[in-house]
Amino acid sequence: MSNFTVIFTDDTELAEYEAINKGYRNDVFVKIQEDYFNLRVYDIVRLKQDFESEVEEYGYYSAEPNLVLVTEVTKDNVLKIISQLYEDGYFNHLKSVDKKMFNVT
Repeated sequence: MSNFTVIFTDDTELAEYEAINKGYRNDVFVKIQEDYFNLRVYDIVRLKQDFESEVEEYGYYSAEPNLVLVTEVTKDNVLKIISQLYEDGYFNHLKSVDKKMFNVT
């Protein structure tokens, strides 16, 4: 049994298709014991586009919290990277989100 659970709040074929084409998804949550972590998953092309757009508009880039880069924003890639991040202790450095989002106590 895994020590974590990955939750895609929009776990549909359409959501996956859109994530691949948009190059990001922000509906990814990881549950570890009683804590939930919201990841912002991007591919490098989308990150570069966002970086350039924000620098042009605001003069700086403000990185998303819990940003995770993948080669392609597919569900399989996301699951693989999360597993590797878990093994590397990545989640020990993140702040969990409010459990009320998931209707748990």
